[in-house]
Formats: sequence, structure tokens, C-alpha cells
Amino acid sequence: MPAVPELLPFLIIGHVSRFPYVKDLRSLLTKDVPVDADDFLAGRFEEHRARLKAVAYRMLGSLSEAEDAVQEAWLKLSRTDSDEIDNLAGWLTTVVGRVCLDMLRARATRREAPLEQHLPDPVISREDGGDPEQQALIADAVGLALLVVLESLSPAERLAFVLHDMFGVPFEQIAMIVDRSPDAAKKLASRARQRVRGTLPPSEPDPGRQRQVVDAFMTASRGGDFQALLALLDPDVVMRIDTGAAAGGGIRTIRGATAVAGQAASYQRHTAARKVEPVLVNGSLGLVSTENGEPRGLLSFTIADGKIVALYILADPERLARLDLTALSDVDSE
Repeated sequence: MPAVPELLPFLIIGHVSRFPYVKDLRSLLTKDVPVDADDFLAGRFEEHRARLKAVAYRMLGSLSEAEDAVQEAWLKLSRTDSDEIDNLAGWLTTVVGRVCLDMLRARATRREAPLEQHLPDPVISREDGGDPEQQALIADAVGLALLVVLESLSPAERLAFVLHDMFGVPFEQIAMIVDRSPDAAKKLASRARQRVRGTLPPSEPDPGRQRQVVDAFMTASRGGDFQALLALLDPDVVMRIDTGAAAGGGIRTIRGATAVAGQAASYQRHTAARKVEPVLVNGSLGLVSTENGEPRGLLSFTIADGKIVALYILADPERLARLDLTALSDVDSE
């Protein structure tokens, strides 16, 4: 099988902002002025921001769109009489759910074929963890593998599964968002749950064992050792590569240990001249490669029973350029 040249920078996901941002609410909280009603409302909203963004991220798989959904919720709240809201957390969750549902439906109508899909945005952090907002985004084992599976659900199924199974929102509340009965909402979540359980690959819970496999992968890659790579891969391993619009768009999928290990020459060529660092990608081990301080690729692993069962790669230069590597620069300066 011919090598895939865009494979190797060691890749996997950034994002392109699609909408102009509303003024950051945090600025309202730092004004050295007496707190008025608007500032107080902004402060209450800010208390829920991290949770709302976590909901939207699971719904959309896009960090920029998740932020857009949260800001839309703020705009709606700012135009609403908050005294009439008995449960602000529940009200905001409902609003974000509806906004995300509309965005998913609009996204579905724009796509002409599955190849127009792209990998979800990653949350990148140091191996010793990230800031509280990053941790909220990836809590409950929300790895890239799960986000990829969620992309296969219908918008209503995804909403029901995310809100109920991940955030404990009652079906009565979900029913109002999807405009169906509570029993119908329950069935939506059930179908989604079955799809997730039947598709989501298992993962290795021990970080130490994950690290051993990733280190062995790097050694074999740099050495162009086909047999060593083959030994690390599950026979049914799946590699997904997001090449971006410039390369024709869509996700390229390579299946099987032989085909994936067959990229050994490409791995060796592209890692030799680049700095490759270990990172956490949505809580799982990954690798980011940089050249002259600029990200050239990001690779995320799913590991089970000492074997690599899935790899996710971003080969989109535009999205790579927008990766947030602040956490890595922080550790370099320590």
C-alpha cells in the first residue's frame, strides 16, 4: 500500500471559528465598578459557563461552535426577565440544548456526503492534567473515539444521549427540547446508547500501560520497523485521517494492522526532522509534532489490552495552526 504523505506530522484536530464572538463575559466581572443587575446576571451565568460548554462540546464536537452555543444562551438570557426563571441551570441547559440541536440539523442539511465530515476538535493538555475548564470538557471519559461515534447519531438521538446519560437531565425536560413525548425521548436515548456500546472501542484505563505502548510506537516509527509496529497494532485497528478541505476534504480511513503498519516509511520520514512531544488528547495519550515551534501534526491513540485499536490523525494545516498548545508552552517555561 502506498504511503500516505499527509499522515505523519502526527496530527489530529484544531478548529476554525465560524462565527464572530460576543464580548467575553469575563470582562464584565473585572470592572472596578459597583455591581448592577446586568453584572450580577453575568456573574450568575459565568458560574454555569464551564458546564454549558461541556454540554455543547459533547453535542457538537467543535470547540468554536460550542462557544458560539454558550454565547447564544447568554444573549437569550440577557433578553429574558431572569426573575421568572426558577431553575437557572436547567433553563440554560435547555437553551443550549435547543441551540445545539438546531446547529446539528443545519449541519446535516449542508452535507452532501459522509466524506464532508471531519474529526471532532481535541482538548489538548499536559500529561499531568489541564485547567479546570479543560477537565470539565473531557470529564466522564469523553475521548475522541466517543465523539466520533456520536457523529453517527441523529441530532435528536445525540441530544437525548448527551443530556440524559452524561448530564442526568430528565426525559421530561429533553422531551420539550425535541418536541416529543418523554417515552419517545427515552427511546431516542436507548437507541443512541446501543449504538455507542456496540461501536465504541474499549480502552486501557492504566496510564502507565498506555505510555509503554506509545513509547514503543514512537521507537518503531522512528526506526521504520514494520514488524515492531505490526506487533503493537490490534488486527482490526482503524486509523482515521482528517486531511482538510485543501486536500479534498473528509476523513480517510485505513483498516487493519498490515495496512496501518505499512505506513512505517512515512512515519520515519516525517518524524525525523520534527520535535514530537507526548500530550493528553481528550484525556488519552497522544503525540504532537512541531517544527520551528509550529504544530505539524497530532495523533491520538485508543489502546486496549496492550494493543492500539484506533488512531485519529489530523492532517489539516489550517486546523493544526489553530491548535491551543498553551498548556505545553506553560510546561516548557517551568
